[in-house]
Amino acid sequence: MTPNPWRPPALSRRFIPVWQRNFLVWRKLALPSVLGNLADPVIYLFGLGFGIGLLVPEVGGVSYISFLAAGMVCYSTMNSATFEVLYSSFSRMHVQRTWDAILNAPVALDDVVFAELVWAASKALLSGAAILLVTTLFGLVEVRYALWVLPLIFLVGLTFAALGLIMTALAPSYDFFMYYFTLFVTPMMLVSGVFFPADQLPPLLHAATRALPLTHAVEIARPLLLGRVPEGVGLHLAVLAGYAVVAFWVALALTRRRLQK
Repeated sequence: MTPNPWRPPALSRRFIPVWQRNFLVWRKLALPSVLGNLADPVIYLFGLGFGIGLLVPEVGGVSYISFLAAGMVCYSTMNSATFEVLYSSFSRMHVQRTWDAILNAPVALDDVVFAELVWAASKALLSGAAILLVTTLFGLVEVRYALWVLPLIFLVGLTFAALGLIMTALAPSYDFFMYYFTLFVTPMMLVSGVFFPADQLPPLLHAATRALPLTHAVEIARPLLLGRVPEGVGLHLAVLAGYAVVAFWVALALTRRRLQK
């Protein structure tokens, strides 16, 4: 009898060697990888920050580039986690068959998928922390609460890695991922308060953005980086954690079903 793919995750510490394997492979190209993840958000930060900043001197009482800095930290984290689970994890699962090789050892599929989740969040932590360092060195953020953003970055990485793993489990090829970016990631980036206050949106659209995980990430990161304590932080964290847990369960179930065929 085929096991139910929707059974609860059964995790163990055996995910750690799988995480270490991914880290050792990445370490060979660590510098190009970090620079590649830095380039896009830094271009956005300084290009839009100084360009639009000349037209919009202040947003919410701070310079536009300082307002944008928190959005770029969250955007960089989302991008890094998403790209890792879509392209790298898909390669290991479907193209290179690395997962098949690992599963010949006494390691369960649940641990392999969980290792991919944690590894993507770890890479996202590096990317988000790098952008945070750049914004701090340029004096764009308040340093008082800046370190509290680091655990938030890891949680955001887990959230978007879990969502991306659902697409990885469903994708027949790399081309499939363009739909995910075009229909979900890019629209969410534009309406979640990264580039402008979300409350400027039409009321119905603004209400809809409250369901998006990136909105909740920005709602925590921006006050912290502007030297304020966020409001409703418990709710925002609960939404992000809820997305991470539910999306991982769905991704794991879909992956089990895919590899059982």
